[in-house]
Amino acid sequence: MRLVLDTNTAISGLLWQGTPGKLIDAAHAKSVSLFTSAELLAELRGVLTREKFARQLETRGLNAIDVFDGYAALTTIIVPAIIQPTIVNDPSDDAVLACALGAKAEIIVSGDRHLLDLEEHRGIRIVTAAEAVRIVTATKRKETPG
Repeated sequence: MRLVLDTNTAISGLLWQGTPGKLIDAAHAKSVSLFTSAELLAELRGVLTREKFARQLETRGLNAIDVFDGYAALTTIIVPAIIQPTIVNDPSDDAVLACALGAKAEIIVSGDRHLLDLEEHRGIRIVTAAEAVRIVTATKRKETPG
């Protein structure tokens, strides 16, 4: 399954053990494929270096560069599609849509209301991390004979 994680979901998955972390784990296990773009990676790098994440990184014995490099290595970096402006209230979210289209992703995973309110974009579902985990788990069950 081809996924694009919005930066908020990637951060949550990388720094905390909750539901978004299960998507990172699924990518490590090669149960899903994660796709990103240079623009989304630049946003991730900027967010990871914010002071508010320093304590969480330190608590886990990590640094922003190592977390960033690990995520970049886990993803496939694609050239985003060129799209018309779509999310008027938060135009930066268009980068997520463009990445997903360029990646031919099946799902965008986000906690951002502007994206979630769309529900889908040009055939790509837009869901929360919890819903994505349910979809990935259900798909894995169907593929595993038993």
